[in-house]
Amino acid sequence: MKSSSALIVVGLVLCSSWARAEATGPGPEVSAEKQFVLDWLSEPAVTERFGAISDAIWRFAELGLQEFQSCALLIKNLEEEGFRVEKGLAGMPTCFVASYGSGKPVIGILAEYDALPTLSQKAGVSHHDPVVEGGPGHGCGHNRMGSAATAAAIAVKRCLEKHHLEGTIKLFGSPAEETLISRPYMVRAGLFEGVDAVINNHAASEFATDYGVKGTAMYSVVFTFTGKTAHSGSSPWSGRSALDAVEIMNVATNYLREHLHFTCRMHYTIVEGGEAPNVVPDRASVWYYLRSTDEQIEAMYQRVLNCAKGAALATDTELAKVRCLGAIHQSHHNKTLAELFQENIKLVGMPKWTDEEQVFAKAFQKGLGQSSPKGMPEDVNKLKGPDAVFTGGASSDHGDVTLIAPTATIRFPGLVPGAIGHHWSSVAVNCGSAASRGLNAGAQAMAASAVDLLTRPDVLRKARQEFATYSKTHPYKSFLPADATPPLELNKSLMEKYRPLLAEQEAAGSP
Repeated sequence: MKSSSALIVVGLVLCSSWARAEATGPGPEVSAEKQFVLDWLSEPAVTERFGAISDAIWRFAELGLQEFQSCALLIKNLEEEGFRVEKGLAGMPTCFVASYGSGKPVIGILAEYDALPTLSQKAGVSHHDPVVEGGPGHGCGHNRMGSAATAAAIAVKRCLEKHHLEGTIKLFGSPAEETLISRPYMVRAGLFEGVDAVINNHAASEFATDYGVKGTAMYSVVFTFTGKTAHSGSSPWSGRSALDAVEIMNVATNYLREHLHFTCRMHYTIVEGGEAPNVVPDRASVWYYLRSTDEQIEAMYQRVLNCAKGAALATDTELAKVRCLGAIHQSHHNKTLAELFQENIKLVGMPKWTDEEQVFAKAFQKGLGQSSPKGMPEDVNKLKGPDAVFTGGASSDHGDVTLIAPTATIRFPGLVPGAIGHHWSSVAVNCGSAASRGLNAGAQAMAASAVDLLTRPDVLRKARQEFATYSKTHPYKSFLPADATPPLELNKSLMEKYRPLLAEQEAAGSP
């Protein structure tokens, strides 16, 4: 088994080197500092190390604000490399900042490591087959993202040390991205003060970057109603149903949809609705995600809040609590940084997938209903600018960071094209050799970009000048209410239920 793993690692390294050679061709000369991080990340032991970290976090499958094992594993590796790690920041036990170096410039890399509920799935299986029925799983690739970001930060640290460079590298361990919680609180706590540029990353099937406004701003809000219990059969007139208030609120917001801008999105789940049908519920809660543009999100929230107030009035109940768990901006990606990232994406190149990985990818795609499966991609993507027409979409809490410091995102490959986000199909392919190969490519692109920002002051100056100009018309203000605090109880009961079951399956050798 060990000899087989060694062969796979050697293959990963050789393929990475071939891809880089093909991508660079007769292009610009690579600096010694940049070549150092690319070579170090291509070493067999390094490739194996971070692939193993990614797979371990995949197995932990920890939900937001409960990522204690995942966080500890990343911190352990960073501290062993000599990073100074501040822990439990911004009111979140699994939030950390790891720093190495001194002085300017200060380059940040964002790391995520939380999983999603209900998505448990065995690795490399092309049909739904959960590790633990109903358990969590990494359906967005945060296991790969946290590992790739950590690998990149350590590579840059070693470069600072080897080449005696001035500057600081910081890794921002950011919990609960899936529920869009951590970054607004981290910004509010001042964790990004003094950072000159930030490298964000995301797992994907492509190797790409972009600039301009992306994604949607979002409010995550829980509305809680209280009423009065009564016997549902003998004296329902004596009760005041909090569940009725939730349902009337949902009816009102569904009628509201017709009158919202086409960029708006609204989804909810009832998280509390009573215990038994024969008792009128005196407490009920509904959790809403509200998405729109930065310009429209606050007005949208007020209209939904009015629906809640109207539901309380209609049912003679009380809107007892409105709790904002998180509130975030759209992502405003810096063009100068995106152009730099694109240079390094082309330099690293798309990994050369093995025949076995291509065969599996095509079989997997066929199983998902694709009539003409094409397997893993062979080429990196072109740089993408702003959308001609913005129609809405997903959200990421790194949006707040983009308004604090120049930021752009590297999306790195490894996911089988066609795998569905936030779905068991993505969980199945976020673990294993192709997933590791892709995260290694992402780590190389991030590390190379960080080295450029440390050694090419003209590029960093241009990025910051662009940011300063943009900030004049897009100044940062937090959407978080002043009294908002991280919901540390979130997902606690779920992880108390599933953590031992996941550990049992791991001990039993479940893939």
